[in-house]
Amino acid sequence: MNQPIENHNKVNATKEYSAKWQTRFDFFDLHGAPSTPGFRQALKQLPFRQKLKVNMNLIAFLFGPIYLFVLGLWKKNIMLILIMVVVYTILIIALAIAGMEFPRYLQIGLGYGFNALYGMSTNYSYYLKEKKGDNGWNPFKGMRW
Repeated sequence: MNQPIENHNKVNATKEYSAKWQTRFDFFDLHGAPSTPGFRQALKQLPFRQKLKVNMNLIAFLFGPIYLFVLGLWKKNIMLILIMVVVYTILIIALAIAGMEFPRYLQIGLGYGFNALYGMSTNYSYYLKEKKGDNGWNPFKGMRW
């Protein structure tokens, strides 16, 4: 009667990755999560372009929600979309109560801010999914903040 539960958190040990992803994965393997003490020190030692490669994902910055679905990070993507909806809803309600319109500069600033969240969290989230088998709902797992 007791059937074993299938492990849905499978690690892709045989999958081949591009050189860019392999560089990121190797860095995370060596220095841990962005929240670990050794990560920041190791990141400082890298040349500027390498820092950007490890710390920021330009495709995720530009095409966040679509790119995370393509990478299979749909749970984290749903959470980020929900966070955006909640933030925008609260701001719209607060501004409506104050009798103000939603300022254009605030819309632009929030857009860039959410794009930055996508760009900065994608690399480590994809590493967790592919190398550690962790495809949970928390988009900020292991991040510095």
